[in-house]
Amino acid sequence: MEKICVLGAGSWGSALALELAKKGYEISMWTKNQEQAESIKLTRENKNYLPGILFPENIGLTTDIEEAIKGSTVIVLAVPSQAIRSICSKIKPFVKDEQILVDVAKGLEKGTGLRLSEVCKEELPNNPYVTLSGPSHAEEVARDIPTTVVVASEDLNVAKKIQDIFMSPEFRVYTNPDIVGVELGGALKNIIAFGAGICDGLGYGDNAKAALMTRGISEIGRLGVAMGANKLTFAGLSGIGDLIVTCTSMHSRNRRAGILIGQGKSLEETLEEVKMVVEGITATDVAHKVAKELNIDMPITNAIYSVLYEGLDPKEVGVALMMRDKTHEMEEVAIK
Repeated sequence: MEKICVLGAGSWGSALALELAKKGYEISMWTKNQEQAESIKLTRENKNYLPGILFPENIGLTTDIEEAIKGSTVIVLAVPSQAIRSICSKIKPFVKDEQILVDVAKGLEKGTGLRLSEVCKEELPNNPYVTLSGPSHAEEVARDIPTTVVVASEDLNVAKKIQDIFMSPEFRVYTNPDIVGVELGGALKNIIAFGAGICDGLGYGDNAKAALMTRGISEIGRLGVAMGANKLTFAGLSGIGDLIVTCTSMHSRNRRAGILIGQGKSLEETLEEVKMVVEGITATDVAHKVAKELNIDMPITNAIYSVLYEGLDPKEVGVALMMRDKTHEMEEVAIK
């Protein structure tokens, strides 16, 4: 079986390594943390991220990134979204043009507003690129709970190859040619999930969360289309599918962080308690700026931005959101 490299030994990288290892692939997992690498080698368990799940022998750990990618047909980028550029730059001297990059992070680059495929293309322009997204909590994938995801690439044949590599009875993989929509759905739903957590933290009920999710996917679609996506993609796994799971599950670090903010915790206290990267915080900042540049109305994103970056009270922001000027639910239908 061919060798697959997984860069990043967090919960998602580990879960995907386990999924691929079950299919018999030789997995080379890289972590920059020597202590973590030694611990997993010794115990065959990633205790900080996936406690209680044993790693099979065909998952190897290394802190040598050149060793990790050498001979791999696929390189899985399982690091936080804001580390994608640095990890691509780090592996640039060792990567061969035929090695396929599979990005499993979800976000937009801070400062540039670029999608992660655009970041990778700037750093590694000659490598085939695939993004993998959808409703897929690592904690469930690692325990073989049925999961469906979608892969997108500019090259359909490359997407199909990755589909074949990852597909299993527990892990169903679809393809979608709309890489812009798939990436944006995965990145922007984190903002709405953070808002859903704030609703929970404030003690609001199912009505409020359903409204937030529905209007949230509407504004995600508006920005997505303005950035070149197909609107139908947001009705799929990387759109509404991922939105549902991150807004409703306690596995979602974005929702958990939002709950703490809604309960009155500061951003610093929230991050200290969650102890993992909360992608929605940076995504809110980036999306807020991009929406202003493109003149796209994103009231929920703007409201969450005002809580996170302007220090406004979540409850007062919620009232202001409810009392905005009256409008049609669907402008296109109303105008027609």
